[in-house]
Amino acid sequence: MPGADSRTHSAAGPARVVATFGRRFTLALPDGREVSARVKGRRLHPVCGDLVDAEPLEHDPEWVIVAIRPRRNELTRPNLRGRVEVLAANLDAIVVVTADLPPPDWFIVDRYLCAAELMGVVSAVAFNKIDLGELHPASARALEEYREAGYVILHTSAREGLGVDALLDFLAGRRGILVGQSGVGKSSLVNRLVERSLLPTAEISEKRREGRHTTVSSVMVALPNGGAVIDSPGVRDYAPAVAEPAEVARGYREIAAAAPHCRFTDCRHLREPDCAVKERVEQGAISSRRYESYRRLLALAERLDRP
Repeated sequence: MPGADSRTHSAAGPARVVATFGRRFTLALPDGREVSARVKGRRLHPVCGDLVDAEPLEHDPEWVIVAIRPRRNELTRPNLRGRVEVLAANLDAIVVVTADLPPPDWFIVDRYLCAAELMGVVSAVAFNKIDLGELHPASARALEEYREAGYVILHTSAREGLGVDALLDFLAGRRGILVGQSGVGKSSLVNRLVERSLLPTAEISEKRREGRHTTVSSVMVALPNGGAVIDSPGVRDYAPAVAEPAEVARGYREIAAAAPHCRFTDCRHLREPDCAVKERVEQGAISSRRYESYRRLLALAERLDRP
């Protein structure tokens, strides 16, 4: 709870959104204080990672968010109404967490990695729950495909604390987000990261998760070396919101690398002749599963792009 001084002194600069509870928020002020806040009106939709202008309310412990500063980037998806929903903002890294349990959906992993490419942020795949035993052959094959495409692969166990130091190193100096399917252990990994950080953030993290109004939607916790990590809700499905279908190819590193060698500059890599992407798929240089993932996301983007 904010103290009396937080009700009488404005923030000297923008505040950072560090937790969201529906239409309620926790803000980190420039001076290190954390305060509860709500938004002014219904046109503002802050998300975790946002920099916002906020003002204290007289005779009220809460602050009010009056503006959102311009975002450096956004992690987005189209919602059921066809509008773009922003999940987090101002990121430096995306870590896609997956595991053999629940059974992994590699197409969801692909789509988060696609989002990272389009946002211009670094990304990694964290394969969690390695304490359960040997990887399923399909998982080992998928992880090798990502490694060959140039992605960072981390093997972790939140239960045993394995690989957490490597994850901490990857996030050092970066504001990252852990994403993935429900049940893969994102929150458990965040808790392990907080333990490793040797910073007094565990209690703050738990308070943020509980919230005062509704179930927490997302929460950011500080890490050493200037880093921070956002724990986001799990998903059944995910797709990035793209401005136009042609952007999808940029989200697949190996396809983007082959595309300049296609006969046509506007090649969609589907039925066009002399397509370098299809040639590399046939040669095994590009994973056929990843290529099918590209085709699926392109088809989805084209459907959403139609008026």
